[in-house]
Amino acid sequence: MGRGRQKAKHTKVARELKYYSPETNYHALEQELKAGQSTDVVTEDRWSDSADSEYDNSYVTWDDGDRR
Repeated sequence: MGRGRQKAKHTKVARELKYYSPETNYHALEQELKAGQSTDVVTEDRWSDSADSEYDNSYVTWDDGDRR
């Protein structure tokens, strides 16, 4: 297949995908979103003091010596 034909085919497919809009089933979407919700979700604050205690930074040393 020649390059012109191939490009035309790809352009046609891209245009079909760009303007394709399937019917949305909002009821099924609502049910799926409700199923994923939970009131017992506990989130951990990554930046809290308790999260910092997990890491031991005692091995970190800072060398201020001359580098020549």
